[in-house]
Amino acid sequence: MELKLSNLSPGIGARKAKKRIGRGEASGSGKTSGKGGKGQTARTGGTVHRHFEGGQMPLYRRLPKIGFTSQQKVTGNNRYQVVTLDVLEMFDEGTEITPQVLLESGIRIKPCNKAGFKLLASGECTKKLHVKLHAVSAGAREKIESLGGTVELLD
Repeated sequence: MELKLSNLSPGIGARKAKKRIGRGEASGSGKTSGKGGKGQTARTGGTVHRHFEGGQMPLYRRLPKIGFTSQQKVTGNNRYQVVTLDVLEMFDEGTEITPQVLLESGIRIKPCNKAGFKLLASGECTKKLHVKLHAVSAGAREKIESLGGTVELLD
């Protein structure tokens, strides 16, 4: 047999007829058309979200709510702006270091700073300074006082 366009046909089983649903109960896919019984999921666009439990009180509402987030942590009321000893090295000997002096010196300040400034002992300072800040670490106090400087805490 000669192969021509007029006698081409697909192989056996290559083409499958579309399943015709809703064409009587004898067809095997009539009445509910393969969608089961009535209700939300039988409708077009009717979906049930993942955590829906059929009207039962959902698990996320049955479990106790534990934990607490302090608004001070969120709003930053208890956060200090950290200043290290090596930052104070830029000031002249005998300078009185106050929050106003630090702000005018151009040190980068976080906008959420509400608790004031805290001096930490990282870095080295070789100058005698008079520090008046809101908080000072024990190591920083020791280093400043060993150089002959003074440390005073603000309210």
